[in-house]
Amino acid sequence: MAIKGITFDLWDTVFIDDSDEPKRATVGRPTKAIERRQSVHSIVSRQTNISLETVSTVYDEVDSEFRHVWHHDHITWTVFDRISRLLNKLNVTLPDSEMNELVRLHEEMELEFKPDFIPGVHDVIKELSNHYQLGVISDAIFSPGHVLRTLLKDEGLLDCFSVFAFSDEVGHSKPHRSMFQTAWEGMNLEPEEVAHIGDREHNDIAGPHNFGMKAILCTAAIDRDSAKTRAGGIFDNYSKLRIIIKKLKDE
Repeated sequence: MAIKGITFDLWDTVFIDDSDEPKRATVGRPTKAIERRQSVHSIVSRQTNISLETVSTVYDEVDSEFRHVWHHDHITWTVFDRISRLLNKLNVTLPDSEMNELVRLHEEMELEFKPDFIPGVHDVIKELSNHYQLGVISDAIFSPGHVLRTLLKDEGLLDCFSVFAFSDEVGHSKPHRSMFQTAWEGMNLEPEEVAHIGDREHNDIAGPHNFGMKAILCTAAIDRDSAKTRAGGIFDNYSKLRIIIKKLKDE
């Protein structure tokens, strides 16, 4: 079938993961990982005498548990769930206002120091939106769907997409079928009519292939998997994407 829809991963496909860290360092702010732990300690210490070291140790435990569930069960806990597990381990209960503040500080961190978008991605997405239905299929680790939409909106790209599958909203993460199915059903297309673009072989290439979609590997931000990929095309510069899509259409 002809390609009628194109879906994009976000991190390291549309914008560059951790490209905000140098911006934070320039103004003397700690890394995101350190600041998250500091924010928990700051708020929890209003309730009880607890050390930053203890908070950091327990935070690491919850992070490890999160990664296990993410990779093995294909679920990304929401920030609220992660913090709730952390507080339970610390035997701390926060008032709703302080819990909401802590969740917001985590979720909106990428809005204060925004990630860089991959060069050329704006023009290509806008052009493709004139010819295809476009969607987003992205895991939400700390930044939930509403924050990721804001990042796209601030760059003038949100309206280019008609469908969004964020793991915190779908209830599963890639490569679970529901993430991809949400996109193709939202476009009212068959899986064979959709090509997915992403940076990870397991999630963004093997995942969509399992359900009949086409897949393209993006190495424009980082090359993790090009040596072993089964993607229908690979690009390290967005200027090459049009040619790859045309090739897939002609196959």
